[in-house]
Amino acid sequence: MKLQRKNRLRALSLGAVAVSGALALTACGSDDNGGGSGSSTASASSNASSIKCDDAKGQLLADGSSAQKNAIDAWVKNFSQACGVQINYKGSGSGAGVTAFTQGQVAFAGSDSALKPEEVTASKKVCSGGQGIDLPMVGGAIAIGYNVPGVDNLVLDAPTLAKIFDSKITNWNDAAIKKLNPDAKLPNLKIQAFHRSDESGTTDNLTKYLIATTPDNWKYSGGKAWQAKGGQSAPQSAGVAQQVKQTSGAIGYFELSYVSDGVKAATIDTGASKPVAPSTESATADIAAAKVVGTGKDLSLQLDYKTKAEGAYPISLVTYEIACDKGNKADTLPATKAFLRYIASEDGQKVLSTIDYAPIPDEIIAKVRTTIEGLS
Repeated sequence: MKLQRKNRLRALSLGAVAVSGALALTACGSDDNGGGSGSSTASASSNASSIKCDDAKGQLLADGSSAQKNAIDAWVKNFSQACGVQINYKGSGSGAGVTAFTQGQVAFAGSDSALKPEEVTASKKVCSGGQGIDLPMVGGAIAIGYNVPGVDNLVLDAPTLAKIFDSKITNWNDAAIKKLNPDAKLPNLKIQAFHRSDESGTTDNLTKYLIATTPDNWKYSGGKAWQAKGGQSAPQSAGVAQQVKQTSGAIGYFELSYVSDGVKAATIDTGASKPVAPSTESATADIAAAKVVGTGKDLSLQLDYKTKAEGAYPISLVTYEIACDKGNKADTLPATKAFLRYIASEDGQKVLSTIDYAPIPDEIIAKVRTTIEGLS
């Protein structure tokens, strides 16, 4: 990853720390409901002209997906500079976010997995006359990050990846890895595999990929909680990324924006003409083929984990913002709608590609914008 891009991301994250640490919010939104996503700078100045501050009041708390934390931080930075407001998004993980939402502790949650039927049922207790719905807002590639001295270009495929995370392949010079990397100088070094310790939609999406592509090598049912034996764990995407960075021989998984100096990302052999690297473009290529499978106002998506399309990265995720379709608390509804309106806007989506996230495809994000306007 280019140093310039990483410096830009660090600047965004640092600029958002003070913002994300506070509890009070008076929210802003964008009038722009037009379609399209593309590259732009993530600076507040580039977005200020399209952000307006609604008559929001009170406090707005949110929690959930750590995979989207860097995107939320960038959005909050722009949002607060334009409106003089503050947001607290904890980024405790998808499982914690959904739990907080169904218990009425937050106005909205972020999750890398759509709500399960039992979670929708639970949400009806806090959404008076309505229920929680999934609004796809952030796309991204789940990078397989590694730290192997002397190996700059690592190729893996689904069976090999499954065996590594299931403790069936334990050394970096294993024959299966050598076969995929004939020109690499693979060291005689123990593999240190890291997974999430908390319930995570990133885990859910990775294991969905393994279940879909190599069921003979991944015999677990999947879900937000890690099920395979062995390995080591760390909380949130940032925690796994940090462990990989500081541990020789380590491998882990996290959203692409967490790849940093000292951590490289493996390319994946999907069966296409050449292995596919995780990137904004390759994740977008995969997400563009997603289908809306939610009913009513719910816009949950079905991704193609088995894709062999050229340039499509198969281990992708979509992060949903989860809110009540009806029955939002009166004191937080204006703020919730205003913030969601901004991040779904054209300018809000443009921020994503500058910090290694994938904008939601035009046809889908247009439906998200319409749904947000109908929240009540």
